[in-house]
Amino acid sequence: NFYYITILRDPVSRYLSEWRHVQRGATWKASLHVCDGRSPTTEELPSCYTGDDWSGCSLKEFMDCPYNLANNRQVRMLSDLSLVGCYNLSVMPEEQRNKVLLDSAKENLKRMAFFGLTEFQRKTQYLFEKTFNMNFIAPFTQYNSTRASSVEIDEQTQKHIETLNFLDMELYDYAKDLFLQRYQYMRQKEHQEARRKRQEQRKILKAKQAHNKEQSDDNSTTDYIGNVERWR
Repeated sequence: NFYYITILRDPVSRYLSEWRHVQRGATWKASLHVCDGRSPTTEELPSCYTGDDWSGCSLKEFMDCPYNLANNRQVRMLSDLSLVGCYNLSVMPEEQRNKVLLDSAKENLKRMAFFGLTEFQRKTQYLFEKTFNMNFIAPFTQYNSTRASSVEIDEQTQKHIETLNFLDMELYDYAKDLFLQRYQYMRQKEHQEARRKRQEQRKILKAKQAHNKEQSDDNSTTDYIGNVERWR
């Protein structure tokens, strides 16, 4: 049996992190992007660069490539691409394609056994442990200093990145709301279980106290009757 899980990240931070990763020479050449049994053609998925890699690319160059798979990556990787003709953009209008992809990503995310958010490491750990009934040997650490956080961008660039990743932005809002709902539900369930256990323990304690009192009363009566017999 397989349990599908994923961790989502704030789209702007994730995008900047991928840019820095590509800038250092990383590529996705090993990714086949297979959909419906075949890989996309070069016409369906053109490359953003020539040569072996895209190392040294500026953020502007990274944003300007219309074929950049960094755009809305989280929605694309969570959705069923076969619903929109895989990488063939001529199958349906762009607006319809976007809606189908987003709806598919939301549904697949909701049906996963578990998903977490990088901005909530402790809550992610808590939900994982409760979902799979297991405990990590060390607490998750919330790192606020990352390669993406070290990139300083102005408001215009921020808005541009959000626009390029508008599907991921909407998916992340949905995921964040669902994640916090699940967290609150699990916490309430835990509190209810703890309350039930306390009530059970109180019942057991009261029963023991009543039993001990009854035994004490019986012993007192027995001692009194024994003394009466002896006094005679």
